[in-house]
This record gives sequence, structure tokens and C-alpha cells, in this order.
Amino acid sequence: MENINMPIESSPFRGLGGSSIPKIILASKSPRRQDLLRLMDMEFEVVLKDVDESYPEGLTPQEVAVYIARKKAEAFDGTITDEVVLTADTIVCVDGLILGKPETPAHAVEMLKMLSGKVHQVITGVCLLYKGHYNNFFDVSEVFFRKLSNQEIESYVTQYNPLDKAGSYGIQERIGLIGIERINGSYTNVVGLPTEKLYAQLVNLNK
Repeated sequence: MENINMPIESSPFRGLGGSSIPKIILASKSPRRQDLLRLMDMEFEVVLKDVDESYPEGLTPQEVAVYIARKKAEAFDGTITDEVVLTADTIVCVDGLILGKPETPAHAVEMLKMLSGKVHQVITGVCLLYKGHYNNFFDVSEVFFRKLSNQEIESYVTQYNPLDKAGSYGIQERIGLIGIERINGSYTNVVGLPTEKLYAQLVNLNK
């Protein structure tokens, strides 16, 4: 078990109405997910485990995202006490194809050309492991990209190197600022964590 970040608070976070939320073990190296939890004033530490992210054929995109998030959480089963393990997996789906993280810059350019001028879905599956129970859920957002030029795509990939991002882009980066016309659904879901749904689940853990 690799400790990446120490807890940022010394006592459990109390949500609106005084609901106590246990300390979170975030099983993700994504700086975007970490930033979202900090903005939510959540107590957490980052702990990473190697997990095979393959999935069976025949699953829907929503099922794929939840399946992988669940696999990530299962790696912690039996190793925690009163903490809640938070895992997530974000995928992009366009024209029926699931796009994960690109393998090379050329692959990233290819993905962005597929998204250019189209609407695609961003799906984040989330799993909360708490006291032996798994709580799985997901969120879906529709993202509308204007037609991007080859120069805009290649410049973004060169400057931002988005190899750690599903669909090869970060909505909070230049490509999102200049290319996304509108979103149907949660913005934070596109960033990598549906914070409103997550909060609703966390405050109900002990109910």
C-alpha cells in the first residue's frame, strides 16, 4: 500500500445538517479528483493499488465504468477499518465507442479528431467501500464539441500531453475552454468526479 498524501484534516468532516462523514481513502492519482475533494472540504488521503482495469465484453459504457470502479475498491477489501474507500473510473463514449486514456500522443490526436464536431458522453463510475459494503453509482454528462482544426488539436496535445485523461482532454484546460459549446449534466462529472451525487451518498453512509 503506497501512501501518497497525508490526511488534510484531523477530524471527520461534518456535512450540511451536521452529518459526519468518515475519512476518505482516495484510490486515485488524479490531481483533478484530489482538487475536487479539497474544494468539498473533505478529509482524505491518497492510497494507490495496482489493479487490472480490463472488463468483460458485452457491458454497456455505464456498466464498464462501474465495473472498473468496483474492481479498484475490491483491492482494499479487508485492509481498512473505519475509513471509506472512494474509487472512480471515467470513460468517454462517442458513436458507440468507448475511449479510455490514449496510449501515445498520436493516439490522443486521433481521439480528439473523433470528438471534434460531435456530442459525446462522459461517464464516471464511482464505488464507495465502507464497513464491508459496496455502494456503486454513476453519472453521465453530454459534451458538445465544436469542430476543431487540426492545428488546435495538435497544439493542445503537444502542450498539455493529455495521456492521463479519458478521451484525451481535460475540460478545465485550453481545449475545453475553446472547444466545448455546452454541457448537459454535471461539469464535475466531466472533470472526473460527480461531486453532488458523491456528497449525497457520503452523508447517508451511516443511515
